[in-house]
Amino acid sequence: MNSPTPGSAEQRIFIDKQSPKAYHALVQTSEAVRGVASDAGLDRTLVELVNLRVSQLNGCAYCLDLHTRAALRAGETTRRLGVLAAWRDTELFTPVERAALALAEATTEPSDAAAQEVAHAAARDALTDDQISAVIWVAVTINAFNRVSIMSRHPVRADH
Repeated sequence: MNSPTPGSAEQRIFIDKQSPKAYHALVQTSEAVRGVASDAGLDRTLVELVNLRVSQLNGCAYCLDLHTRAALRAGETTRRLGVLAAWRDTELFTPVERAALALAEATTEPSDAAAQEVAHAAARDALTDDQISAVIWVAVTINAFNRVSIMSRHPVRADH
């Protein structure tokens, strides 16, 4: 039997398959968060922008692929997706989207207390309390999925 090469996916356990009860609970959380976001008035494109920005920060190729396709299905443009990593340097995002993206970044990188304060202040100006909560929950959930995919080394295949 050949041993896998260093860094290959064969060395990793797909933790979603190894522990399906835990993964199913995460999926249920995601479904609940999707409902919270919808109830708070956040449209699907904004949720996908948050999913993508967090996945960019975490370097999760699998989630980037999945949520790029979801964002396009939801009506997002390739232009905005192409500049999402530099959203602060464009005029392509609304104040609500900008507040949500800053809050998602602060949730993903919580050790930067100053950025958290700035993001929260901007969010208070542009979002309702329900929307702030929903954005944070979306960011928390996609961060968890990013960790599952990164640690499992879920592949991005050309056939998708």
